[in-house]
Amino acid sequence: MEGNVTKTPPQGLHVSLDEALSKGPPPAGNLAVPIFSQESLDVELYTPQGHDPQKPHTRDELYFVARGKGLFFDGVQKHCVGAGSFFFVSAGQVHRFESFSSDFAVWVVFIGANRS
Repeated sequence: MEGNVTKTPPQGLHVSLDEALSKGPPPAGNLAVPIFSQESLDVELYTPQGHDPQKPHTRDELYFVARGKGLFFDGVQKHCVGAGSFFFVSAGQVHRFESFSSDFAVWVVFIGANRS
């Protein structure tokens, strides 16, 4: 994590979707834009374009769809997702978004320590 990532806010933190989107493209080597980091918690905004190339991660993840719609493949089945959807992905689990709208944006919360 680098750049404009907010760490350890003194009183709390609020980042709107518009603010997060304005942070620009992800840094080299990252698929999402880092938004917040503190100890074993990282928050990013993921806005895939065309296809979702992500691979299984070494940390558990929470996803919150902020806008748009599409399908989420959890390694076994596909689920329709849209603004307001929430889901959990265990570390190491195959997953990806498919057939998503051009305005698709999802908050990603990485939690816990890296697991191999």
